[in-house]
Amino acid sequence: MDIPDDEPVVRLISCGHPPPLLLRGPARTALALTVPEPSPPLGLGVWPADAHGTDSAAGCYAPATFPFEHGDRLLLYTDGVSEARNADGDFYPLAERATAWADKAPGPLVERLAADVRAYAGGRLNDDLAMIVLQRDRTAS
Repeated sequence: MDIPDDEPVVRLISCGHPPPLLLRGPARTALALTVPEPSPPLGLGVWPADAHGTDSAAGCYAPATFPFEHGDRLLLYTDGVSEARNADGDFYPLAERATAWADKAPGPLVERLAADVRAYAGGRLNDDLAMIVLQRDRTAS
């Protein structure tokens, strides 16, 4: 991920990661930033430099660009969050829950979501649980 200071965008390369959620606007809509052409997992798409010293895999790690404006937030998470299941086997509704509590500051939002995932799964997490929320606080120049 690259968030330039001078542009209202975020550039993403996906190597099989869950798509970040863009939380936007007063209603805090949630939009999955799905990279249209995912790259191979890290380490699997890199080959030795060719005879000219250029990396022959450089082209397979091409970023996709998405708007990321003042006040927008990005929720990044591991698959342990999105694949957590309740007793009926239903996946955790991350976008719905993130939208419901998006009025909270980034730290409390992560704390609320983490507690909710644990409760939803009945305390039985079968994978890692990691989240971070990034917020653009100033307008790009």
